[in-house]
Amino acid sequence: MTDTLAATAVYTDPTGAARALPDPEADARVRADDRGHVFHSWSAQALIDPLPVAAGEGATFWDYAGNAYLDFSSQLVNLNLGHQHPDLVTAIQRQAGRMATIQPAMANDVRGELARRIAEVAGDGFEKVFFTNGGADANENAVRMARLVTGRRKVLSMYRSYHGNTSTAIALTGDPRRWPNEPADGSVAKFFGPYAYRSPFHSTSPEEESRRALAHLEQTIVLEGASTIAAIVIETIVGTNGVLVPPPGYLAGVRELCDRFGIVYIADEVMVGFGRVGEWFAFQAFDVAPDLITFAKGVNSGYVPLGGVVISERIAGHFDTVSFPGGLTYSGHPLACAAGVATFEVFERDGILERVRDLGSRVVEPRLREIASRHPSVGDVRGMGLFWAIELVEDRETRTPLVPFNASGADAAPVAAVAAACKRDGVWPFTHFNRVHVAPPLVIGEDDLLRGLDVIDRALSAADEHTR
Repeated sequence: MTDTLAATAVYTDPTGAARALPDPEADARVRADDRGHVFHSWSAQALIDPLPVAAGEGATFWDYAGNAYLDFSSQLVNLNLGHQHPDLVTAIQRQAGRMATIQPAMANDVRGELARRIAEVAGDGFEKVFFTNGGADANENAVRMARLVTGRRKVLSMYRSYHGNTSTAIALTGDPRRWPNEPADGSVAKFFGPYAYRSPFHSTSPEEESRRALAHLEQTIVLEGASTIAAIVIETIVGTNGVLVPPPGYLAGVRELCDRFGIVYIADEVMVGFGRVGEWFAFQAFDVAPDLITFAKGVNSGYVPLGGVVISERIAGHFDTVSFPGGLTYSGHPLACAAGVATFEVFERDGILERVRDLGSRVVEPRLREIASRHPSVGDVRGMGLFWAIELVEDRETRTPLVPFNASGADAAPVAAVAAACKRDGVWPFTHFNRVHVAPPLVIGEDDLLRGLDVIDRALSAADEHTR
C-alpha cells in the first residue's frame, strides 16, 4: 500500500477532535454502525463490506487503517474538484452562517447567481434553470417538461444507458438495474446507440456506425409512431455503460431527427457535465444544442446534493402562463448553490477546462494506448478529457468480453481481480462489467495521474491471465 501523506496522519472525528491514523477503535465503531443500521443501494445487504473512510484531501482518501487510495473513480464520477476543496468548504460554511435554507418559492441570491452562471455557459438559447436534488429527478422533470410541451407521452432512450433510480428515470435506463424495477413507466421505448467497437449495425468505421445508428433511430421513431414521441433522452457520452463517445455526425443527426419529427432532445449531462471531458457540457464538443440539459454531480462535486434542468427558451416559454406541475422542497438549496457558485469560481481561476483537455490528450490517451499495446486483455480504450474506459476481452480477435454482460460472483472474478490489485497498490478504481474506467478528480496532480495509470498497468496482468 502507498504511504499516507503526513498532512493526513490525523483526521477530525465527529466531535471535532483530531485523532491519529490508524484508529482501529473508530474503524470498528463505523463498521458496526454501518452494518447494523445502514441499508445500502443496489446491494444484497449481507453480502457487502463497505470500506470505512476516515478522511479525504484532493484526489486521495484514507481509511481508518491509514491506507491511502488515489480516487480514480471520483467516488461516483461526481467529485470533480476532489475531496475537501477549501473553496467549496468555505462557501458552504459562509452560507450556513448567514442563511442555511430558504424555500424554493422565494428568491435567493446564490440560487439566482448559480442559475445565471449555468445558463451563461450552456450557450445561446438557454436562460432558465430548474433545480433538483440530483440527476435522477433532473431527468424525471425534464421528461415531464417535454411531455407537457409536446402533448405526447412516449420517450425513447438507449439500451446502454443509466438515467437514475426514480420511476421514469429507471424506465429510461437500459442497463440491468432496470430489470427488477419493471414495470415502471411503460411509455418508454429503447433503441441501439452507436458503439463502434461492438457495433450492433456491423459497421466498419465510425462514420458508417453513425449513419447506420441514425437510420436505426429513424426507423424506431417511425415504427413507434413519431406523433406519439415526446422526447429522446441521450447521455451525451454514455457513462457507466461504457464511456461511449458518439461518432462523427451522430448527435447532429439526432438533432435533425428531433427537429423533423417535433421531438424534444434531452441531453443527460449528469456524469459528463461540468468539466469531466474538458467542456462545461459535453455536447459542446460536438457542435450541437439540445432542448433540455440535465445535470448534477460535478456542478458542486456533490458536497451538498444538487441537480437540475437547463431549459431552452422555447421550452421555458411554454410555462410563462402555464403552471409547471412539479417541485421539490430542497430545489436550489442555498448550501448546495453556494458550493456551485464556488465551483464556477475555481474553474475560471484555475483553468480547469483547459487543464482537463491538456491532461486527457497529453497524458491519459497516449499512456492508455501504450498500455493497450502490451496487454492482450485490452480490446479497446476510448474517452475524452479525464473520462476513459479500458475494455477487457478474452480474445482480441473475437472481442469476447473478459466477463459476461451483467456478470456477478465467480463469472466476474477476472475483473474483480484487477480491481483488487489496484486497491492493494493504492488506487480505488471504477469497474463495470468488463471495463475499467479512468475518472479521477479534475484537480489530480500530474504525478498522481501517472502513478494511478501505472497501477492500472500492473493490475491488468491479472486480466491477461484469462486471455487466450
